[in-house]
Amino acid sequence: MGKANYSFSKTVSYGFSEAIAKITEELKKEGFGILSETDAQATLKSKLNVEMKPYVILGACHPALAWQTLQAEEQMGLLLPCNIIVYQNDDNQVVVAAIDPLATMNFLDNPKVDKALQTAAQKLKAAIERM
Repeated sequence: MGKANYSFSKTVSYGFSEAIAKITEELKKEGFGILSETDAQATLKSKLNVEMKPYVILGACHPALAWQTLQAEEQMGLLLPCNIIVYQNDDNQVVVAAIDPLATMNFLDNPKVDKALQTAAQKLKAAIERM
């Protein structure tokens, strides 16, 4: 599994649509639900008339962890949900990646939030690894 400084990622053997369904299923096993799905390819085509490879952004939420962080940090909603991306790379491979909340929210100084972020990171990483 690959890891940028801010994500967990994996190149998968699934087709694009199948990868979206599979990561949705794996996230559900970890307690996440999908709140939003943005088709970046279609949106950018309609708004800017540009071509790009398939690219979808899934907004995932773990209700218990979201509740925990919102109770500890009122403005945490600015950083929710956790984004998952599924895209076709330049080698025509399908890649699935999840945000690493520990890396992207390391500026927060709140132990209650830190615990939730650690849990979220473990769950997101586990879902990606099972792809």
